[in-house]
Amino acid sequence: MADISNIKNVVIVGAGLMGSSIAHVALLAGFEKVIINDIDMESLNKSENLIKEALKTCESMGKLSEGDSASILMGRLVKEIDLAKAVADADFVIEAVPEVMEIKQEIFKKLGECSPPHALLATNTSIMSITKITEPSGRSERAFGMHFCAPVIKNRLIEVIKGKKTSDNTLDIGVTIAQKFPCLEGNRYIARLEKESPGFILNRCLGATGLYLGWILEQARERGIPWEQIDADISDSEESMGLCEAYDFVGLDVAYHGAKALEESLSPDFAPGQNMIEIFKSGDFGAKTGKGFYEWSEGLDIMCIKGRPKLNKQKKAGLLDLNVMMAIMLNEGCKLLEEGIVPGYKIIDDTLYAGMEIPGLFIAGKSNYEQWSKLLEELAEKIGKNYLKPCNLMKSGGFVKMRKSKPPSLTV
Repeated sequence: MADISNIKNVVIVGAGLMGSSIAHVALLAGFEKVIINDIDMESLNKSENLIKEALKTCESMGKLSEGDSASILMGRLVKEIDLAKAVADADFVIEAVPEVMEIKQEIFKKLGECSPPHALLATNTSIMSITKITEPSGRSERAFGMHFCAPVIKNRLIEVIKGKKTSDNTLDIGVTIAQKFPCLEGNRYIARLEKESPGFILNRCLGATGLYLGWILEQARERGIPWEQIDADISDSEESMGLCEAYDFVGLDVAYHGAKALEESLSPDFAPGQNMIEIFKSGDFGAKTGKGFYEWSEGLDIMCIKGRPKLNKQKKAGLLDLNVMMAIMLNEGCKLLEEGIVPGYKIIDDTLYAGMEIPGLFIAGKSNYEQWSKLLEELAEKIGKNYLKPCNLMKSGGFVKMRKSKPPSLTV
């Protein structure tokens, strides 16, 4: 395990819900100073309030370290509009700005100019190239990807990703830092990726399902089917999120930019559909704006305790086939194996379970790959998305002998 005792000052660039959530767990992790940076004081004040309420909730739950209190931890939080001042004494910087390549690259250019030479630089991109984002910094060997999943305090997964020029030592330190961030829902799971891929593991698999889900949403819109019924197809539980609510929670702007990134890096089939384009143009991005597929009148807090819409899931649309969803994810996992992104399927199964509580994808695939391959052939033809056709490794079942997963997975 790498020594991170010299990492004391952590800077979060971007004070939206994700940046605030990362700052929250950074404070809980015990760093001496956590600085949040954004372009205006209104954003920083909102972030401060979100973090304060989240810390108070953790305190009331008895989740703070001995000797800590919400007020003590808030005393370590600093707000700073000027990026150069924010990173002047930084040991570690996490960029958490919107998923737009040009914005991220501009941030990293400034980080290269203004942060100390020893500082480590990380991007929280969920889908884009670590190499392209960090290159403008001029110090790619000290830069890497650190993909958090919302809600950060509850989701066990952090993907730590190596860019083409990231040094082994930098990645080692990144993994150790990730281990330090606490999680309320069990042991933190760190997926270490020695090679980058669009969407890494989690969003590479989930992103592929977006081709099918986008078609489902278009069908629902054409038939006038309420979004709640689509969500009920995935789960009729009030506790778990369905498709539309999950899109709102993550941010429809994030989903749009993610689809555009996959369109560029994987296949034209990922181009956003008309439904997503219209929503993006409307500016109704979900929880962060108060409206998306649903109304989010209370907004959303870091702990994901309040703010969710009240949904009626008593009736299902009957459009969504979970076997198709599993088939798509298995196929994408097999592509990750074919491309050498991961050495074995166990890390994929572990990542999907930690990030989305999807159990044993490849275990189930061992007895279903032939049936699922046929489903994908039919689906690709039906919706005109050739990208969904099963790859050779899936069709042959060759993945069954590829469980090996050392490195890159770590459970803490």
